Amino acid sequence: MLEISTAVLIAAALILVAGFTSLLAFRFGAPLLLVFLLLGLLVGEDGLGIQFDDASLAFFIGSLALAVILFDSGFGTKLSSLKAAATPAIVLATLGVLLTTVLVGVAAHLTFGFPWLEAFLVGAVISSTDAAAVFFLLRVGGITIQERVRTTLEIESGSNDPMAIFLTITLVELILANNQQSALSHFLLSFVQQMGLGLILGLAGGYLIVRMANAVELEPGLYPIVVLAAALAVFGATGALGGSGFLAAYVAGIVAGNSQITAKVTLLRFQAGFTWLAQISMFLILGLLATPSQFAAIALQAIGLALFLTFVGRPLAVWLCLLPFNYRPDETAFIAWVGLRGAVSILLAIMPLAAGLPDGQVYFNVAFIMVLTSLLLQGWTIRPMAKWLGLVVPPRLGAVERLELDLPGTAHHELVAYRVAPDSPVARGERIPRWARPSLVIRDGRSMRYQYAGKLKPGDQLYLFAPPRFLRLLDRLFARPAPLDSS
Repeated sequence: MLEISTAVLIAAALILVAGFTSLLAFRFGAPLLLVFLLLGLLVGEDGLGIQFDDASLAFFIGSLALAVILFDSGFGTKLSSLKAAATPAIVLATLGVLLTTVLVGVAAHLTFGFPWLEAFLVGAVISSTDAAAVFFLLRVGGITIQERVRTTLEIESGSNDPMAIFLTITLVELILANNQQSALSHFLLSFVQQMGLGLILGLAGGYLIVRMANAVELEPGLYPIVVLAAALAVFGATGALGGSGFLAAYVAGIVAGNSQITAKVTLLRFQAGFTWLAQISMFLILGLLATPSQFAAIALQAIGLALFLTFVGRPLAVWLCLLPFNYRPDETAFIAWVGLRGAVSILLAIMPLAAGLPDGQVYFNVAFIMVLTSLLLQGWTIRPMAKWLGLVVPPRLGAVERLELDLPGTAHHELVAYRVAPDSPVARGERIPRWARPSLVIRDGRSMRYQYAGKLKPGDQLYLFAPPRFLRLLDRLFARPAPLDSS
């Protein structure tokens, strides 16, 4: 009983410390994943001495966490953004991952002397960009990137994990089978099966999730739990049928997030918190699994391979993929630079360990060092690189204080609350559009009907009903003036 209590205490303390260290990342713009990984290393075997070497358990927990993260990533992806840059982003997420695998694989073969399949396995493990790191750094950088570039990066980083996972699983199976003659045919059949089933079952699963959430009446607190459990069921069922469960979870999230679903605001809030928990848990476990004392023997080669990926492999793959889409050289260069590696790469590096490959620990250590190098080199330079390339644009809006509230059922309007900011258009007398229905004004702690409130004043809180698709137009009315970038 004492061991259980101690384990719970340690786990809770680590999550608490990780949560509070995020304040440092927001304050200094550091890559948050780096903070969590370093915390895991600090308390691990070569730090405070916590022993954790169960690769299979780490991969299981990490896979569940990644499924949650991918579902939430899809849930927050708007179809309008997807349409704006879907084709180039999907090319990057598929062909770009494959090209990166090949290029890094060749470099790994020459650098470490790995056999070709093992070398390509290292390339596959490190081939995907980390969505959590990319989203976080674009958000905390304090800058506004050109829309097409930002959208391309966000969709690519959110959708390239399934391809990297597929390549890693396929290469591990080929190495274990020790039959390279049928490698190409096996690869093609496996690709069609996993991606095809992942896409089809993801679409079907997302549709069923929406129908289920809208058809049953539950306690409000149960909706997020049921939806998340259904998403994990889609993930598990797809994997059991031979498809890519990770792709299915992402696609199901896109379908559910772009549909009219009960308790959507509650779902967004719950998933945001649960996704943070999943990320922190995954990053800490991956940090605990590493043994830094083993890094010295391969550190120079691994750092060299990471530099090759950053300055040659990723830029070349991005340039080839974006060549047909008329991206400017500065846009291509920035997309190539924001190719941070993260938790998914380390998670995939566990697979050779869990599968019992002879050099599995070496592959894991190489991937871990490459991720640390990527975060240290690229994670601190997103803002200066964007400015140097001239991709920073003035923000269209200043800060908006908006709170969305759930309505029962699947109403066609949302109830939102805005706080009137000084110098915002509504504070200067701009009228509320007719399609919005103001209901209540709270001023100095007193509530009153909108019709009797008179002219809105700074500090007022206005509750109104509006169609969800028009909320961005309302944001413009209630936003502060956009700040000037004086740096």
